[in-house]
Amino acid sequence: FTFQKRLLIDGDGAGDDRRINLLVKSFIKWCNSGSQEEGYSQYQRMLSTLSQCEFSMGKTLLVYDMNLREMENYEKIYKEIECSIAGAHEKIAECKKQILQAKRIRKNRQEYDALAKVIQHHPDRHETLKELEALGKELEHLSHIKESVEDKLELRRKQFHVLLSTIHELQQTLENDEKLSEVEEAQETSMETDPKP
Repeated sequence: FTFQKRLLIDGDGAGDDRRINLLVKSFIKWCNSGSQEEGYSQYQRMLSTLSQCEFSMGKTLLVYDMNLREMENYEKIYKEIECSIAGAHEKIAECKKQILQAKRIRKNRQEYDALAKVIQHHPDRHETLKELEALGKELEHLSHIKESVEDKLELRRKQFHVLLSTIHELQQTLENDEKLSEVEEAQETSMETDPKP
């Protein structure tokens, strides 16, 4: 069962199949060794080859466990990004509503301006001044509302820009990690497949 497991793990080219073949050959030579010194030498070779197989298998299992943890971490990050994007869409929709409201407020202000001009032509100046004062306060209030809406919209734009930048950086990090992992695997494969002196 142990040999089968090692051979299955060696499917990515770690070199354990070759080591196990060498181990079997060493075992046969050890069985057929004529002298005690030759038998001891073959015995040491078998122990060395077996140790290499166990080390490679342990390293492969550790890499596998690490990859599983990374996948779980990436899945968590992906869900967080999805939630952030959904929240950003909601904020954008709210900002659009506020923009429409600001446009209506602006239209109302223009209508108030036109009405104020009409009122100025009325003979009763006292009432006209009162109405103009009320209109001025209303215009000031609407101006504050517009400024508040514009400030909120600018804040949402900045937040959305930060979110997009974070997503781009995360994608770049994932691509770099993947490239680094491929280079490390290629280097490990090259080192392990080289014949031992």
